[in-house]
Amino acid sequence: MNTVAMGAALRRIQLGNALSAFGNGFTVPFTFVYVSEVRGLGAGTAGVVLATFAVAALFVLPFTGRLIDRRGPVPVAVVGTVLAASGSLGLGLSGSEPVVIAAAGALGAGISVVQPALATMIVWCSTTATRSRAFATQFFLANLGLGVGGLMGGLIVDTAHPSSFIRLFAIEAAMFLVLGGVIATVRLPHAARLDDAVPAPDAAGGWRLLLRNRAMVMLCVLGFVLFFACYGQFESGLSAFAVTVTHISPAMLGVALAANTAAIVLAQFVVLRLVEHRRRSRVIAAVGLVWTVAWLAAGVSGLVHAHHAVAVVAIISTYALFGLGEAMLAPTVSPLVADLAPERMVGRYNAAFALVKQLALAVGPAVGGLIAAAGAYSAYVVLLVACSLAVSVVALRLGRHLTPSQDSPHRPSRVVAHSPSLHSAPVA
Repeated sequence: MNTVAMGAALRRIQLGNALSAFGNGFTVPFTFVYVSEVRGLGAGTAGVVLATFAVAALFVLPFTGRLIDRRGPVPVAVVGTVLAASGSLGLGLSGSEPVVIAAAGALGAGISVVQPALATMIVWCSTTATRSRAFATQFFLANLGLGVGGLMGGLIVDTAHPSSFIRLFAIEAAMFLVLGGVIATVRLPHAARLDDAVPAPDAAGGWRLLLRNRAMVMLCVLGFVLFFACYGQFESGLSAFAVTVTHISPAMLGVALAANTAAIVLAQFVVLRLVEHRRRSRVIAAVGLVWTVAWLAAGVSGLVHAHHAVAVVAIISTYALFGLGEAMLAPTVSPLVADLAPERMVGRYNAAFALVKQLALAVGPAVGGLIAAAGAYSAYVVLLVACSLAVSVVALRLGRHLTPSQDSPHRPSRVVAHSPSLHSAPVA
């Protein structure tokens, strides 16, 4: 398939992804309130529902990568969108605890299946030279979709009228089905189609090959710390710190979250131009430093909480700095996962990294919540500063295990799906 056709396929994938993020934005901010208050099932059930999203992901991701590598990303992604749509609609229509939890499981599993399948499709429709921009665009559109969807959902939702929540979940379900329809019509590059002449490894052999790839193992460790220290804290420890220690109002916390999204949307392509011609390992190391400053700003906000205006500026800066770091990671980490993957294992590598992300997203809020409950906020800030500095150290060590073409995205390199050998990934 020529470059023009690859670009057309990639644009369709990006459009579908943006629409699904838009639909997801309608429900994400309101799920807890919907389950606990609107359906009257209590905060405990709402917490179980949110935990079920992560548990479902942990259950399906170990099998998802192998299916992608054996069957191709398109059918896997389509099945995932149907599963996610059924779960979303089930959440909107169900009123009993078992059905709500089951629907949450279907939604979480569906989204978890779709994400690595979409990442693999983006890999197949890009080259090493264009991959950073492709993933940066995906991240930008996803955050824009979530932000716009959340704003529109806030205008529709009314806790006094459960039917308004049903509309939100119905819109989300419809957007998942739209994503499935768009994906089903994508023509992937011919050269990237599965070739029976190069058999995919079995489950055990595939994991052995992945674990022998030291660079990928280090990237997974790095990914766990990244997601633990940032994404895993947004809705638990950091929010509790901002309200309890910095003493900002819930409304101002919403402004801080908006600052995070705004930093991503406004900075993404400016940041892309600055980082896409630099070594990926050093960009990730710089993210660790940016997030170190972010956590120090959070600590300062707690120390100067008596000076309310200064404290508010400091905590908003924390969220904005996290957004800047996220914008730096978008064109860096996912393309690196793709470039480390050998032939017939792109889906497995994407799924493995997604699994690490989900583990961090499950552990991060739990740790943040426990520390918040104990009131040990000084130890909390010290822990996250240490994690951020560890990101920089591990990233620089990772750079020693990458080839020049893997570490520098602007240099011409192989297209992942065309690699000549299953064993072509660097093994240290």
